[in-house]
Amino acid sequence: MLRRSVACPDVTSTPERLGIAAARRIALAAQGFADAAPSGRIDRRHVRRVFDRIGLVQIDSVNIVARSHELPLYARLGPCSRRAVLDAAARQELFEYWGHEASFIPVEHHPDLRHKMVAAEAGAAWSGIVRFARDNPALIEDIHAEIAALGPRSAGELSMGGGRKGPWWGWNDGKIALEWLFWCGRLAARRRSTFEREYGLPEWFIPAAILAQPTPPADEQRKNLLAAAARSIGVGTAKDLADYYRLKMVNARPLLDELVEDGRLLRAEVEGWRQPAFLHPAARVPRRIRARALLSPFDSLVWERDRTLRLFGFRYRLEFYTPAPKRTYGYYVMPLLVDDTIPARVDLKADRRGRRLLVLGAFAVDGVDHARTAAELAAELRRFATFLDLDDVTVEPGARGDLAGRIERAPSTGADPGEQ
Repeated sequence: MLRRSVACPDVTSTPERLGIAAARRIALAAQGFADAAPSGRIDRRHVRRVFDRIGLVQIDSVNIVARSHELPLYARLGPCSRRAVLDAAARQELFEYWGHEASFIPVEHHPDLRHKMVAAEAGAAWSGIVRFARDNPALIEDIHAEIAALGPRSAGELSMGGGRKGPWWGWNDGKIALEWLFWCGRLAARRRSTFEREYGLPEWFIPAAILAQPTPPADEQRKNLLAAAARSIGVGTAKDLADYYRLKMVNARPLLDELVEDGRLLRAEVEGWRQPAFLHPAARVPRRIRARALLSPFDSLVWERDRTLRLFGFRYRLEFYTPAPKRTYGYYVMPLLVDDTIPARVDLKADRRGRRLLVLGAFAVDGVDHARTAAELAAELRRFATFLDLDDVTVEPGARGDLAGRIERAPSTGADPGEQ
């Protein structure tokens, strides 16, 4: 695959002008979809390569198909160990914190997230948890002291904190206190084999060499995160870049100009985008993308829904919390990526007892070739079932969508996407 750099030595020159097709290929390459699939056993080097590309993976509790943190690696590497991310965290290569929502993040980014910890302690967190911390300082300190004295604890193992309550997802006082201490960086967290979160002192879960690194000024931390976001998305608007690590626009916007002046970002204009864009100097423009993957609803390629619409013409919304009769596509709907397009979406459920991947709905985007899209989706569903350790793909009776009836009849497309 031929590649060219879009970098320009004169950062004050006219913005780089990009067609929408080039912008898509830049975005996909930045996210790792232009990389060749591993030909042998997938190991920790491949996992590290994915994190070098995407920077972090989002955590979510919905498990109707798989844990959300497992799916970005599958999308980029193919069937791999579903414990790959948790194993990397156990090796202290990753830590858990509020990146793009709750996330697994390479430990090297810890110094650049400390401003969020300071801000949280100053009151820049969820208003409810801030009020709780201010109203219950003794409980906060007692729980911190208990962890420090007795070792890692889950919320349910605390000796104090009371029973479950209505607000905060049923969190009791002890759980709220732990979350406050975690947000402020006074405690760190890791996942047990059950995926339950346990809390401990930072030095127990994060390498000493990382904790010993000096803390940059807050704006320098934000600039580093904006530059990291640009590397991970390739090209994006100010909002796209700020959203990647959930930075406030009021803080991020002036720093983008400084990053351009420093040569760490380039200005760009993208066909069809109303807002100015920023381009990472190392961005690649592959001649073409050969990829096929089912994407988690929380995959970093599609988690910024407006950008997904601008790049792919694909309107994507979560319907987890929409009452079933009002859902347009379904509960757990995964976009299908084929090369540099998103031609379909599919509503899935893992029947673990029956060892089947259930298709509840499959929908083509307007204007795509239904026969080819069905064939790509059928092949990808079979590959996905292998990753999930399921034996079969079953289109449920009454499955909705214009592709549902075609999937079982569709021929296999043959090679995996990395071999095409």
